[in-house]
Amino acid sequence: MNLNDTIAAISTPPGKGGVALIRISGDEALSIADRTFRPRSGKRLSDLAARTAIYGDILTKEPDGSLVRIDDGIATVFRAPASYTGEDTVEICCHGGALITREVLSAVLAAGARQADAGEFTRRAHISGRLGLSAAEALATLLDAKTHEQLKLSRSGLDGALSRKTSELYSELRRLVSDVYARVDFPEEDLAGLSRDELTEGVRQVEAELRHLMSTYRTGHAISEGISTVLCGATNSGKSSLYNALLGKDAAIVTDIAGTTRDILEDTVSFGGVTLRLCDTAGLRESEDTVERIGIERAREKVESAELVIALFDTSRELTEQDTALLGYLDGLISPVIILETKSDLPARASLPGKYSAIRVSTKTGEGLEALAARINSLFIDGNINISTDAVAATARQYAALSRAADAVSGALAALDAGLPEDIAGSDIELAMSALAEIDGREVTADIVSEIFSRFCVGK
Repeated sequence: MNLNDTIAAISTPPGKGGVALIRISGDEALSIADRTFRPRSGKRLSDLAARTAIYGDILTKEPDGSLVRIDDGIATVFRAPASYTGEDTVEICCHGGALITREVLSAVLAAGARQADAGEFTRRAHISGRLGLSAAEALATLLDAKTHEQLKLSRSGLDGALSRKTSELYSELRRLVSDVYARVDFPEEDLAGLSRDELTEGVRQVEAELRHLMSTYRTGHAISEGISTVLCGATNSGKSSLYNALLGKDAAIVTDIAGTTRDILEDTVSFGGVTLRLCDTAGLRESEDTVERIGIERAREKVESAELVIALFDTSRELTEQDTALLGYLDGLISPVIILETKSDLPARASLPGKYSAIRVSTKTGEGLEALAARINSLFIDGNINISTDAVAATARQYAALSRAADAVSGALAALDAGLPEDIAGSDIELAMSALAEIDGREVTADIVSEIFSRFCVGK
């Protein structure tokens, strides 16, 4: 990936549509656009002011050097640095046929642009400082969103909620560590600084805020990345019926024949404000059927790696040995388990032992589904978080960086509490800054040096 090239790509989905958009970005974007787009007004695109849209003809060069009109459309000019990528950019809208769109892109490439690599426009936006890494991740969530909650969370990320909060913590750490190093490196300057108690309290406050930010990951992960959720139970306990009810479609085959589901069915659904990566599994029982036995083994593997297990028991019939064995199996799981007594529209012939807090559900009447949604929400969503505005760690990468930062700050605090020299705590604070810098990509050393020398008077 040569980031000095001028790149181009089709920025709208493939296929037939009303319009399509071809984006050109780089130092030569305007000159390349001049060779492929001729405004009807007679002006040149390169002479237009920034954020100007103009109607004209889209041209391609024939082998004999002549220009041929292939379509008409609208070109919009964006000038650096006020563009998505921070570079000169031209966006050409043409008619949305699949063939004509490829023809326009081919004309742009023939005029000197390079085909953009996957994500290269956004990568350039990050390199130019137009988009932080956390915002880029939020954009990816926005583009892949399947739930309204994911849209809300991605908007918060794009608006910079997480970036602003981590920047605040980074700046506070920079202030603290630069105070330490300024006094250590320039003792003769008699620079006013923090007392040891003030330094300790500042570090303690940052640690508390980092731990709080880390705690948002449970909610962010549940919405953005989704909770791996497995439906398990004996044969004919209602797993596939519940799977279909949660998805709102007939995705799984439902019959009265035991062992109908033999392999893992997977889909994604928003339920209870949580994104569930839902798995319907084979009924857990002993089987002589080779294919079914493989499905049962896969079901057990899914259950043991799941973040949430929803176990179903058909209490419209007497409990079986399979049901009793399953209860014992569930007791040994680490992940949270929600137990359902299914087919509540039928007369109950059994009930689970009192130590199990079960929800009675019926996929025919809908009874218990709201209670199930509320239970899931209570397990994974922090009701004190406003996902539309609050800073939320939404990806494993962000959480890992926050965790490293918090651990390093804890190390600095331990050094201070133990009475060790302040510059030892400073080393841990630098590690914390480096971890925070990963979230949006900052230059730690240069930041600290700049902060130290900002303490000197103007004439020094």
